[in-house]
Parts: sequence; C-alpha cells; structure tokens
Amino acid sequence: MIDYNHLTTIAKVEGSSIHPRALVYQGAKIYKGVVVGPNAMVGPNVTLHDNVQIGPGALILGKTTIGEGTQVSPYATVGAPPQDLKYKGEDTEVRIGKNNRICEYVNISLGTVGGGGVTSIGDNNLIMAYTHVAHDCNIGSNCVFANGVHLAGHVIVKNNVTFGGISGAHQFCRFGERAMVAAGSIVVQDVPPYCLVQGDRARISGLNVVGLRRSELSKERLADVKNMFKILYNENLTLEDSIERIKSDIPESEQRESFVNFVVTSHRGICR
Repeated sequence: MIDYNHLTTIAKVEGSSIHPRALVYQGAKIYKGVVVGPNAMVGPNVTLHDNVQIGPGALILGKTTIGEGTQVSPYATVGAPPQDLKYKGEDTEVRIGKNNRICEYVNISLGTVGGGGVTSIGDNNLIMAYTHVAHDCNIGSNCVFANGVHLAGHVIVKNNVTFGGISGAHQFCRFGERAMVAAGSIVVQDVPPYCLVQGDRARISGLNVVGLRRSELSKERLADVKNMFKILYNENLTLEDSIERIKSDIPESEQRESFVNFVVTSHRGICR
C-alpha cells in the first residue's frame, strides 16, 4: 500500500514541471524536462528519464522505469500489480524504453517472479487507448497496438509487429518480426515473422505485405521471405520437412535464420 504521508508536490530537478495537483512520492527519480500533469500520481520507486510526459490522472506505480521522450496519456496506468493470483507483492518491475506513446486508459502490469520479474517494452511503440499489456510481456520496438488490444501474460512481441483493434493474445504466445494481427483476432498460437493472421482462433491469411513493403528489404530478401512462406504453408509438407526445404532452398540470411529459428523454437505451435 502507498503511504500518502510521504507525498510531495515539489519538483526537485531543474527543467522539470510538476503540476501543483500532481502527487509525486518521495524517492521518485525525476530527470530534466519531465512534465507531470494535474492529478497524476508517481510512486516512490519510479524513474522518469529526460522529457517524459505524464498526462493528467495517469498513475505510474511500482518499480517502473520510463525512458527518454516517452509520453503517457491521461488516465493510463503503468506499473500496477499484475492480474495474477500468484502475485504476493514481490519486488518486480516494468521497464519502458524511449519515445513511446502510451495512450489513454492503457494498463501495463508489473512482472511476476514466475515470469522473470520484468514486463518490458522497447522504443518507438504506439500503444493506443484501452490496450492491456499483462505481466511478464516482452515487447520489442516500433510496434503498433490499435485500440483495445489485450495481451495475456508472458507474451513475446518482436520488432515492427502490428495489432489491429480489439485483438487479443493467449498467454505465452509469440509474435515474430513484422507479423500483423488483423482487427478482432484472437491468437492462441505463435505467429511466424512476416505473417498476417486473422479470425477467432486466428489462422494464417498470408504475408504482411504492407509491413514487408515498408521494411526496405532488398528484392532478393523479399523473394526469400515469399518462398519461405510458400514452402511452409502451400507445399503440403510436414513442419520438419518444411524446415529442411527452407534450409536447402533458401540462401542463408538474417531473414532465413529468424524465420527458421522462430518456427523450430515454438512451444505452443504456430498458426496454420
């Protein structure tokens, strides 16, 4: 529980701006250029790096670190206790990188001991309103979460992944680089890199063509991605045979290694 006797409204860092009606707990680390809006609350174990903006009514709780330039919109909650019955108040964390935009009513939970203790988010992500990022999720950089996305615990999201509105992910699911989840989808298995899934329960719908177009991959690497997808999904091969074909037919590259490694290390199985 928070001891409200140790609240302060005094900004101690030159260049920061803390509204008189904000509640900033003693012990919070506030760096240069930080703005904390009215009725926002910053807990005692929070670190806000340069130029972080905390909107009115937002709650930044727990052991939370927010990187330079990240914006937290009004009424978002970051670092709340995880929605996990096994959590008993252990010392766990939220770590958020640089230049993220965390929109209204987003909820990001602390990690749990059983999941490694850390919920992490990289850089340059857009997390739209009402999205929930549960305990022990690990999100990369340059991802987009449209309104109302819900990630259960322990979900892993690689870089440049896009989630359509009101989509969700089962706990322990993984999303490979430049994957895309269509609006309204419910994902219960892993989504390989570059793939598009849709539906309840989500199935492969094709490649993430828009994401690939934006990737600036060479024509040769784009052709490799298309051929890997064809081998895995259109050749009527077993998973093991598909992997062997990809290794034999596709030139070695970062994209091939990422794709193959993702598939062979899947514990939940991949969307088909």
